[in-house]
Amino acid sequence: MPHYKNSIFSKLPKVGTTIFTKMSELSSQHGALNLSQGFPDFDIDMKMVDEVEKNMRKGFNQYAPMPGLMELREKIAFKHNDLYDIEYHPESEITITAGATQAIFTAIAAFVKEEDEVIIFTPAYDCYQPAIELVGGKPVFVQMTSPDYKINWEEVKKLISQRTRMIIINSPHNPTGSLLSKEDLLELEKITTQSEIIILSDEVYEHIVFDNKPHESICRFKELANRSIAVFSFGKTFHVTGWKLGYCIGPKELMTEFRKVHQFNVFSCNHPLQLAIASYLSNPENYLNIKEVYQKKRDLFTESIEGSRFKKVPCYGTYFQLLDYSNITQENDVDFSIRLIEEFKIASIPVSVFYNSPLDEKVLRFCFAKKDDTILKAAEILQGI
Repeated sequence: MPHYKNSIFSKLPKVGTTIFTKMSELSSQHGALNLSQGFPDFDIDMKMVDEVEKNMRKGFNQYAPMPGLMELREKIAFKHNDLYDIEYHPESEITITAGATQAIFTAIAAFVKEEDEVIIFTPAYDCYQPAIELVGGKPVFVQMTSPDYKINWEEVKKLISQRTRMIIINSPHNPTGSLLSKEDLLELEKITTQSEIIILSDEVYEHIVFDNKPHESICRFKELANRSIAVFSFGKTFHVTGWKLGYCIGPKELMTEFRKVHQFNVFSCNHPLQLAIASYLSNPENYLNIKEVYQKKRDLFTESIEGSRFKKVPCYGTYFQLLDYSNITQENDVDFSIRLIEEFKIASIPVSVFYNSPLDEKVLRFCFAKKDDTILKAAEILQGI
């Protein structure tokens, strides 16, 4: 095959293979327990599988409508009205997406122009910054620090300028497991009032919240909701991450612009899966009871490592637990996470990679969305380190 002779201009020159892919590959090579990438390893409810098969056999195998099936959008509208006391019109304010990452990318592409600034809170999930840079925007970073990972809103105020186009928030927060409080959202509302700043709210773990704490969705705050796009994930809620199906909601004016981009990078999403999820949403217990499943797994994991040399960081949501290893070694977190795979056969994610400039606080992220046997095996390994 002939080589391309001209130099290739990379729009993401600093981006390589993601840490999730690297750690999963290393885990596979060394036969390690993989608690790095965030995917469950237990079975989904077979009722959903039966619904998908039924819909395929009925012939629902062609394009769904561009914004998503109306039946599913109506179920989502009911759910948000019931949970957050807000009305979103299923026709014009809800769009089904090919997972949350696509929704986030599309929202950024729709609203961020060249030289616009977007505020991101670090440690941050890794899809925000590349999307901003691809459209010519400038990420502006606000650092949260362990162990509570709270936002310093005074710092945010100082960073807001005439170029600030968007602020991205994420709660429950990946990778830290922290939550935004009612006071946080009120502060965000206060500092963005009278501005044209759009809020992009990543709420993919909305139903995975522990210890009777509430999920403070941006949808609860009418002033914020009026200029926000909020993103959700059926993959996370129903542990079907391979289905790559999610949705976003927002006022008609924003959703109109969102769909202009959506129709050209996805157009429409999986038809039989949408029908299956619409049917599954008919019973609210199917999503309201999810938090109990994951709290049991979090508790099993943390209780099983009691007495180890790892220190747990408070986790109030998501299916990730941060562990501080500073009592074990002063190795940097990337090197230590690799050594854990090679020597102890357990894979995690070093938290430093979630910062724009690597900040090594001796903390690793472990996914506990696993079978109980997997969790107990992992705990046994960690107890021996």
